[in-house]
Amino acid sequence: MTTRRSFLTQTGMAAAALLAGNAASAFSQAQQPPAAPASAPAQPDPVQTMRAAAATETVKTTKITDTISLLQGVGGNVVCQIGPDGKLVIDSGISTGAHHLLDAIGQLDPHPIRLLINTHWHFDHTDGNAVLHDAGAFIIAQEKTRERLSTPQKVEILNMQISAAPNSALPQQTFAESEKLYYNNDEIDLKYAPNAHTDSDAYIYFVKANVLHTGDLWFNGMYPLIDTGTGGTINGMIRAVDECLGLADDRTKIVPGHGQPGNKTALQQYRDMLATVGNRVEKLKIAGNTLDQVLAAKPTSDLDATWNKGMMKPEMFVTVVYNSL
Repeated sequence: MTTRRSFLTQTGMAAAALLAGNAASAFSQAQQPPAAPASAPAQPDPVQTMRAAAATETVKTTKITDTISLLQGVGGNVVCQIGPDGKLVIDSGISTGAHHLLDAIGQLDPHPIRLLINTHWHFDHTDGNAVLHDAGAFIIAQEKTRERLSTPQKVEILNMQISAAPNSALPQQTFAESEKLYYNNDEIDLKYAPNAHTDSDAYIYFVKANVLHTGDLWFNGMYPLIDTGTGGTINGMIRAVDECLGLADDRTKIVPGHGQPGNKTALQQYRDMLATVGNRVEKLKIAGNTLDQVLAAKPTSDLDATWNKGMMKPEMFVTVVYNSL
């Protein structure tokens, strides 16, 4: 039986490898029994592990439309729009891999980088901000993203400590609820999704291109991280995904924060999973069950074959759902 103590130990062992992008390796590590406390080695720092992995990363480029490409390395999914106004980039990856990202972006077209939009504050989406700013990007984000980046933060479920970002990495323009840009012959709508994955999330919709970047509101094909320590909630995630579904049609190309691009059908399936797990855990919590008891009940057991394929193991996901209700 999984106990909260053994689960937390396994979480610490898995986090660094998972966040470095090696899900198979991390899954294997997470299944190993924890070592005795007296002899347990110090756990690797997930931030440093990611930076070490990003330094030698290979960035994969996938064309979404004629003007929009997905770039994938260590960290969250990056999107780049090209056109006569200059390049617009969504999220910046890891600082040590930023030169690889810039090389990949440079191959898309000859125009310089002009704008950078952050989907939220998390390290794996913003650590490269300063590098892209120095390369010419003006940074835009929801106002809480700047607040979070300005001070030290902790992602408790991953035991990850993040230092305050340098001034050059901070958003230079912020918005509260929404922002609209007209750029590279398209309308680009930025919309705040409160208390979802974090308290700083925004999704970005390219209206003419019909491309939606959800940031970490969507982990395609896997259980998502909900950062309860910085305002994330399961109900906020469901509301945000509902908003994204309302924007999308059957032709919309949807880019998640992690995983491969998908469509409205895939996002709907993810939304259904969120609601199912949220409802199950809520009923158990209302009935008076402790977190250990809810973990022992294995409320995701019939879903794990489909969704247990990423960073968040079932026990981790149930824990953040429980803590956010």
